[in-house]
Amino acid sequence: MTKTPLREMAAWKALETHATTIGTKHLREMFAADARRGERMTAEACGLFLDYSKHRIDDQTLSLFQALADECGLEDRRAAMFRGDKINLTENRAVLHTALRAPREAVIEVDGRNVVPDVHAVLDKMAAFAESIRSGVWTGFTGKPIRNVVNIGIGGSDLGPVMAYEALRHYSQRELTMRFVSNVDGSDFAEAVHGLDPEETLFIVSSKTFTTLETMTNAHSARVWALARLKHHDAVAKHFVAVSTNAAEVAKFGIDTANMFGFWDWVGGRYSMDAAIGLSTMIAIGAENFQRMLAGFHAMDEHFRTAPLARNLPFLMGMLTVWYTSFFSAETVAVLPYDNYLKRFPAYLQQLTMESNGKHVTLDGRRVDYQTCPIFWGEPGTNGQHSFYQLIHQGTRLIPCDFIGFAHSLNPLGNHHDLLMSNVFAQAEALAFGKTTEQVKAEGTADWLVPHRTFEGNRPSSVILAEKMTPEILGQLVALYEHSVFVQGVVWQIDSFDQWGVELGKVLAVRIIPELESAAEPELKHDSSTNALIRRYRAMRRKQA
Repeated sequence: MTKTPLREMAAWKALETHATTIGTKHLREMFAADARRGERMTAEACGLFLDYSKHRIDDQTLSLFQALADECGLEDRRAAMFRGDKINLTENRAVLHTALRAPREAVIEVDGRNVVPDVHAVLDKMAAFAESIRSGVWTGFTGKPIRNVVNIGIGGSDLGPVMAYEALRHYSQRELTMRFVSNVDGSDFAEAVHGLDPEETLFIVSSKTFTTLETMTNAHSARVWALARLKHHDAVAKHFVAVSTNAAEVAKFGIDTANMFGFWDWVGGRYSMDAAIGLSTMIAIGAENFQRMLAGFHAMDEHFRTAPLARNLPFLMGMLTVWYTSFFSAETVAVLPYDNYLKRFPAYLQQLTMESNGKHVTLDGRRVDYQTCPIFWGEPGTNGQHSFYQLIHQGTRLIPCDFIGFAHSLNPLGNHHDLLMSNVFAQAEALAFGKTTEQVKAEGTADWLVPHRTFEGNRPSSVILAEKMTPEILGQLVALYEHSVFVQGVVWQIDSFDQWGVELGKVLAVRIIPELESAAEPELKHDSSTNALIRRYRAMRRKQA
């Protein structure tokens, strides 16, 4: 653990001074002074090409990034993570999502035990089950093959599978209908099962403890829905499987524990889409494509572990996030994939980034006195251009952007893809260089209109390019952001792998549930606002009844 407070580090102080200097420079000026900037400030690995030249940085900035990483002990911390040390200090756990995609021959130990064979045993079990569903060998209680798969989870047990299914839908078995339930709002469940035949439907219940309130509420509703048609309790074992570690609760629910797929406490929920949580993904795309995705994850893991920092993609992206968040007061990062298959990728990143680094104390419990995690958000291009790009281009906030594009479309159609990608390059160019007052006037614009049509520019962006959307590339993209988050957390001296902030609201909700459902008027001991809201809700419910 780093003992020196971050803002007292020499490299941090140097970056503070440097930020005031470079903050006065425009990207137009930087490109004019260096004809090769757009070629120099790039990095490439694992099929991903990163252009970071349109950022408000220079060579000195990059040197200071490395100096800060050295002072923070980034490389030692990285080695500790890959080694299986318990770097999640508040929960005393190892952080080994990288083991989920390690090859069979790898040796990664936790408490003296090589966990890689356990990982592959689960993957093999998943593959066999997925194939039995895809081939029709597994049948429901009445003998019909499974045609519908509904994943029930929340947080990492939902966001990862949903994102991966949408991202890899092109590779999916189209005869299977894949749906996802996460919200405890009954409408989510109702819409997920609408039009499905219980005799042909399989539910995957993903809950490590098998006690997660939202997931188990939906799971019990699913069981009621299924048995209304199937009638017999034994049908549960043919229409439900579990991703869990709680065999007793799984069996109590009626699921055969032979169809329980486990995972480990050294895998955080938001890092688990490539573990058993990805069972729905494997059913959709098949074990071979799932393995291709894991290979992509592993390739980026190895790049992050071994590549020099100057050419290390996760390091560069992580430090750029630190740079704008802590030194330029940027509050958000926009992730803008120009591929419709990645439409859920920004939502996935919201949990990965903000649940990881949305922390206000350091590893040793001190209150941070600098900005940490920005808000991540975004939509696919070109849709976003007709929605919120106005704010990015001419608003008063600095919003760094990550553009993600591909050289080839999975669905070639006329000149659609060239039109799509022309917008990637044009938007990044427009953000960086803008349009000066002189340029606007030269177009014959009336003086009163000139300010409205002027673009300041100097708005930073990265462009990430790959050949096409494949399972390997998806794995590489996710791992790229995972390790970028790690870099940020190390610099900010926070624990990126716990999530205590999600607990309090859950605890209070459990306390309030009986107060809403009680037949008698309960004694309320909350604040005046909460008490009044509960009373009004109860009154509204009574009125409807």
